Amino acid sequence: MGNALGIIISAALFITTFQVDPTLLLAMVVSAGAGAWIGAGIVSRLPRRVIQISMGAALLVAAAFFAMSNLGLTPAGGSAMALTGWRFVIAVAANFVLGALMCVGIGNYAPCMALLALLGMNPIAAYPIMIASDGVLIPVASVAFVRSGRFSPAVAVGLTLGGIVGTLAAFPFVRVLSDHLTLLRWAVTAIITYAAIAMLRSALEREPAVATSTPAK
Repeated sequence: MGNALGIIISAALFITTFQVDPTLLLAMVVSAGAGAWIGAGIVSRLPRRVIQISMGAALLVAAAFFAMSNLGLTPAGGSAMALTGWRFVIAVAANFVLGALMCVGIGNYAPCMALLALLGMNPIAAYPIMIASDGVLIPVASVAFVRSGRFSPAVAVGLTLGGIVGTLAAFPFVRVLSDHLTLLRWAVTAIITYAAIAMLRSALEREPAVATSTPAK
């Protein structure tokens, strides 16, 4: 919930700066919101650890492909700002799943970035799409927490303020990277690798033991 305002500001900045196909952008944003609203109930019944391990492994494979492309071992990724045909369908369907996974703590940024790059899009095109998707799905996913009161207002305010400052500070750096495609691809590789390792480490950590009290005699 605390990240919502920062994400919305970030989405506005990226959408107005980097011109992505509006049909693809709208379709993916709607599918992410639908995933957060409809699919969360289904995904929440799946074992979180299994999801994390599967997603972490998939991201490591994607990062390996990006690294090989950067080193010239495989064809470089695409430079498209739009998708058509089966690529369009896969991107929209996958974003529905990512929207649902967001509700169980699986981050959307790295998977969405990897997905679009593997489908042949320019890495910078992933930013408006993934951030706009989060700008919709985070408020949608937050509704249940707000209704139940299961959140900390102080933490939410802190995240909101930090998110706004961080967005305004990072945006110029991303704009500079957009003019250096090879450097941007290495940055994407690093982000995806970090996300994969963090996800796998979280999945492999033991659950904290629950202390049991012995009744007094």
